[in-house]
This record gives sequence, C-alpha cells and structure tokens, in this order.
Amino acid sequence: MVKCPSRVIFIQTLEYRMEFHHVTILSLIQGITEFLPISSSAHLILPSLIFDDWPDQGLTFDTAVHLGTLVAILTYYRRDMMLFCSSGKNLLHGDPADENIDFLAKIIVATIPVLIVGAFFQEFIANELRSLYVLAGTTILFGLILWWADQKKGAGTTISYAQALLIGIAQTLALIPGTSRSGVTITVALFLGMSRSFATRFSFMLSIPAISGAFILKIWQIHTENTFVEWTNLMIGTLLSGLSSLLCIHIFVSVIERTGLAPYAIYRIILGIALLSFTYH
Repeated sequence: MVKCPSRVIFIQTLEYRMEFHHVTILSLIQGITEFLPISSSAHLILPSLIFDDWPDQGLTFDTAVHLGTLVAILTYYRRDMMLFCSSGKNLLHGDPADENIDFLAKIIVATIPVLIVGAFFQEFIANELRSLYVLAGTTILFGLILWWADQKKGAGTTISYAQALLIGIAQTLALIPGTSRSGVTITVALFLGMSRSFATRFSFMLSIPAISGAFILKIWQIHTENTFVEWTNLMIGTLLSGLSSLLCIHIFVSVIERTGLAPYAIYRIILGIALLSFTYH
C-alpha cells in the first residue's frame, strides 16, 4: 500500500510483466474513463493505491490502450471521418469549402494550443504536477466547475472559430493530471452556450488529434528506448480498451441530454476526496 504518497510516480521506461487481471482492470479503466468527464489519470492511479505491489503498466501497454481508444472514437464517428475525406477530396479538385471542411478546420484550430503548451511545458508538468495532491485537487475543482457549467442549459449547435480556440486553450489544462480532457472541453463549451449534445460531439471529435498525437509520441518513445514488448498483453489491452470505450461513448452520447453532467461532477468530488484520504494513511 502506498503511504503518504506526496508524489505519484509514473514509470515509462521500466516494463513489468503484467498478469491477466492487471491487463484486464487497467484496460477497462482506460477505456471507460478516457471519454467520460471523470479523469482517466485519477482512476489509473487507484489500483496502485488500493492493492499492494501493483505494477506500473509501462510504456508499451499505455500505447496499446491509447490505440484502443483511438480506434473506438474513429469507429463511432466513422461517418464524419468519411465526410471529411470526401469534402477534402472535393476541395483538392477545386470545389469550395463546405460545412465539413469548416468543422474540421475548427477542430484543427482548437488543437493548436495543446500542441504548443505540450511542447514547452510537458516536462515541467511531468516532473512537478504529478502529485497525489494535485490529482485530487483538480479532480474536485473541475468537478465543481463542471457542475456549475451544466446549469447553463445552452441550446447552441454551432461553433465559431473564436469559440473553438477558447475550447482549445481550455484543453491545455487537461495536461495537468486529474483535469479530464473531455471534462474541461465540455465545460467551456457549455459556458459558451452550446447544448450538452453538441458540446460532447465537439469534445469527442477534438479528442481524435489529441489521442493520435499521444499515440504517435509513445510509438516514437518505444522505438528510441528499445522497450520490451509483451504482444499478448498489448493485443488484449487494445481490444478491451477499444470495446469498453466504444460502449461508453455510445451510452454517454445517448443519455447526456437527459441525465446532464451533475452525476459525473458529484462522482468527481467523491473521487477527489477519496484520493485525498490516501495522503493521510
């Protein structure tokens, strides 16, 4: 059991042989929490706090579950992806930009801030902000803000370039553990007057370049560090995280207008308090 963990240690270069139950639990945690506004980083640390000698998942396994969640979101929005490709092809042939190209351009605009901030501050965040106190604090704080934003009950189904940029700037906060990428982007979209459904759609579509970038970076790290690969675990992790993500996306999108975001906000607050309790043991 971790005692008074003032700093959460994320090992990326040392790989442990993971048992099947480790692979299963971590894959499902990653798949379920990646798109829900409840912070995947806050949940991935829980097994090591609850169980003795819980192994770090390692770089290759982390890459595998990211691939699973990427495939899940691409599968769910496959029709949008096909429309983007079709409109892009038409644009290359001289046709004017249509609404699909316009929406895609806004996703690109919203992605730029996290690329810039990540490039300059990723090392600082990794070294200074991965403490259990930060994790618990951001989980609670952004849970309260999410609850507040959900009371706005906007109805907007369009987004401007300026609004896309604001959401993109907010996405940079997700580099801080415990914030939740989907949580902070949906929160800002709600404050900007968008409906829950549209805010969720833009947030989830915005996750595609974000997860893709993280996946490419991890692949490069594996290549440069000559990391050990346990192929069976990777295949299981990719499959389980992908299927659980796809199911969660479908359910969340289907019920968000009816349930609202208050249940997720309350859950975050409870989770944050639970994480804080571990600092006093």
